[in-house]
Amino acid sequence: MKLKVKIIPRAQQPGIEKMADASLKVRLKAVPEKGLANDELMAVLADYFKVSKSQIKIIGGFKARNKLIEIDGI
Repeated sequence: MKLKVKIIPRAQQPGIEKMADASLKVRLKAVPEKGLANDELMAVLADYFKVSKSQIKIIGGFKARNKLIEIDGI
């Protein structure tokens, strides 16, 4: 399963919001430095989709706010 994700780093309230175009907006507490936001994103998505972190891959936009994520097993 592939999906588009827009992240909001340094958010006050972390959470996931479904958008009208079937993408997700994910608010993260982590700062976008040294991959910390990407690590938190993968942990949040793993919890949301009830899969392990190893099943989630960032396949596009590693250093951008708009990312393309691939989740195995869904």
